[in-house]
Amino acid sequence: MPPISLSIGWRPVWQRNFLVWRKLALPSILGNLADPLIYLLGLGYGLGAMLPSVDGRPYVAFLAAGTVCASTMNSATFEALYSSFSRMHVQKTWDAILNTPLGLNDVVAGELFWAATKSLFSGAAILVVISAMGLTSGNLVLWALPAIVLTGLAFAALGLIWNALAPSYDFFMYYFTLFITPMTLISGVFFPTEQLPGWLAAIGGWLPLAQGVALVRPLLAGQFPDNALIHIGVLLATTAIAFAIALRLTRRRLLK
Repeated sequence: MPPISLSIGWRPVWQRNFLVWRKLALPSILGNLADPLIYLLGLGYGLGAMLPSVDGRPYVAFLAAGTVCASTMNSATFEALYSSFSRMHVQKTWDAILNTPLGLNDVVAGELFWAATKSLFSGAAILVVISAMGLTSGNLVLWALPAIVLTGLAFAALGLIWNALAPSYDFFMYYFTLFITPMTLISGVFFPTEQLPGWLAAIGGWLPLAQGVALVRPLLAGQFPDNALIHIGVLLATTAIAFAIALRLTRRRLLK
């Protein structure tokens, strides 16, 4: 098996995807904003009006940080699943690229970084909106952007694993039902994990979404995250391990 190595060869793949996306950039960003804003407005102001403050802040501000991370996760996941699968299996874009001097490492890495970029656009758009709504405080808000990138990379790499295994689009629903949705519920997006049973909170605390939330939520409140290096390390490790697995599975699939 060829060793896993990265070069700047992924940049043309990233650029190709960016140029295609740029034609529909505004509708894409607005589409990514719709779902998280519905949750933010409906739960944050509707349900939040009946709830006490969380850690001294209104519930809507607590939810806003979780919404940023959930939007980042969903954007990276959709791109790594549906869009990457289309380019690999339906449109045969990967086949065309692999007939150039670029290799499979470059293609998969390009998809990884492009999915992370899409998630940055989505997370940053939500960040702008909640800042305009006055749901952030302090001058550490911009430090949430690197945390968004790390979260996007982790979920892009995880999504590429499932992309390599999926025989069809329908297969992606298992990923959302069995992994993404449960993780969203136990990672501190909608409520503090202290409300969960201890064993479930412990599991949720090590999931990649919880790492992103643990970084972003304090930053939006104007505070430095506790154990930031641990959270960053978990996200980087998740990205590296998942990317290595995705690359090997993708190579095995394409060589069948």
